[in-house]
Amino acid sequence: MKSGLGRSRHPRKRGQLRASAAAGALVVTALISGIAIPFAARAGEWDFSGSIAGELRVFPNSPAFDEQDDTKLSPSIAVEPEVVYEWNGGDDRITFVPFGRWDAHDDNRSHVDLRELNWLHVGDDWDSVIGVEKVFWGVTESRHLVDIINQDDAVEDVDGEDKLGQPMLNLNLFRDWGTVSGFVLPGFRERTFRSNDARLRGSLPVDDDNATYESNAEEHHIDFAVRWAQTFDDLDIGIAHFHGTSREPRLLPRVNPDGRVVLIPRYDQIDQTSLDAQLTKDAWLWKLEAITRSGQGDRFFASVAGFEYTLFGILDSNADLGLLAEYLYDGRDEDDAPPVLTDDDFFLGARATLNDEQDTTFLIGGIIDRDNQSTSVSIEAERRLGEFWKVELEGRLFVNVDDDDLILNGVRDDDVITLRLTRYF
Repeated sequence: MKSGLGRSRHPRKRGQLRASAAAGALVVTALISGIAIPFAARAGEWDFSGSIAGELRVFPNSPAFDEQDDTKLSPSIAVEPEVVYEWNGGDDRITFVPFGRWDAHDDNRSHVDLRELNWLHVGDDWDSVIGVEKVFWGVTESRHLVDIINQDDAVEDVDGEDKLGQPMLNLNLFRDWGTVSGFVLPGFRERTFRSNDARLRGSLPVDDDNATYESNAEEHHIDFAVRWAQTFDDLDIGIAHFHGTSREPRLLPRVNPDGRVVLIPRYDQIDQTSLDAQLTKDAWLWKLEAITRSGQGDRFFASVAGFEYTLFGILDSNADLGLLAEYLYDGRDEDDAPPVLTDDDFFLGARATLNDEQDTTFLIGGIIDRDNQSTSVSIEAERRLGEFWKVELEGRLFVNVDDDDLILNGVRDDDVITLRLTRYF
C-alpha cells in the first residue's frame, strides 16, 4: 500500500506555483510554436471559426448535503474560438483553441483553459506536433479506459469526455506495417474538481489546492507514451504504453485546519499498457478496450467489451437505430487505487440517427451495477437549427442508488437536465 499524503505545499504557495506553471506552459508553447513564425511569414491561409454556447442546467431535486447550493436553475456561457494558419501547401499548420466558461453557481466551473496551441508539420511518411494538443484513444461507448494522454476537465461534465489541453512533443511514423506514435509530455495537468458548495461534487469536498505527488518533480514530471496502430481488413487495433503521472488521482480523506473532513488528490507514478480493437462485420461493430496497470497497489487488469448492432432504415425511413451492449470490469484494489464506478457492470443503450438535413440524433444508455443494481442513466439529443445553430438536451440520472455505493451515493440527489444552444461561426 502506498504512503498517505506524501509531499504537500502551503495552499497559497501552491496556488501561486500552479499559476506560474500554467503561465510557463503557455510561454513555452508560444515560443515553440514561434519557431514556425518566420516560415509562416510566406503566403498562407487563415481560418477563423469556433462556437459560443448558452447552457441551462436544471436540478429537480434538493441537494443531499447542507453545504450544497439549492438553486434549481444554473446558467452558464462557454466560448471556444479556433484560429488556424496553414502554409507550405498545408504541410505546416498552427492551431490555437482557447476555451472559457462562466458559471453562475460553481466557481470552479468558471474557468479558462488552453485546449490547443500547436505547430503541426507533415512530412512524406511522418508528421510531428509541438505544443498543446488533445489526443483521443478508444472505441467503446461507456468508458474510455485507454484514453490517457489528456487530463479530464471534470467540472464540465460527469462523462469524462471533456479534456484539458496537454503540452507535448508528438512524432507519428506512417509505415505499411502500422503507425507508430511517440509522445513526450512535459508539464502535468491536475484534474479539475467542483466547488465545495456545487452540485455533483460528491459526498465530500475536494481540496485540490493541497494535491500531493509520488514524484519529487510533482507537476513538472515528464511523462512518456508510445502507441502502435494498424488496420487489418475489418479490424482496427491499437497497442500503447504510458509511463508517468496517473491522470486518475486517489482521493485521500484528511481533516483540514477548519476541522472539516476533505479529500486530498494524490497523483501516483504508473505504468499502463493498453489494447483497443474494433471489428466491423456488416451491421455489427465489436469493440474492446483493455488495460493492465502497475503503480497503484498490485498490478490490475480492467476491460470494456461489447458491440453495437445497427438496424438500417427502420420503419422504411432514413433513420438508423443502433443497439449497444458492453460489459465493464475493473480488478483494482480500491484501498490502493482510485475508486471507479464500473468494476462489474453492464451498459445497455440505443442510438437513433434520423439522417435528416438537421443531423438529428438521440442516445440513451444506462450503466447497471451487477451486484447492487445501482444505475446511472445518460440521455443525449441534438439537432441543428439552420446553418449556424445547434440545440442539445442532456440528462444525467441516478437511479436505485445503493447506500453502500461509494461514488453514486454522493450524487444520488444530483440528477441534472441540461439544455444547450450553440452558435457556430
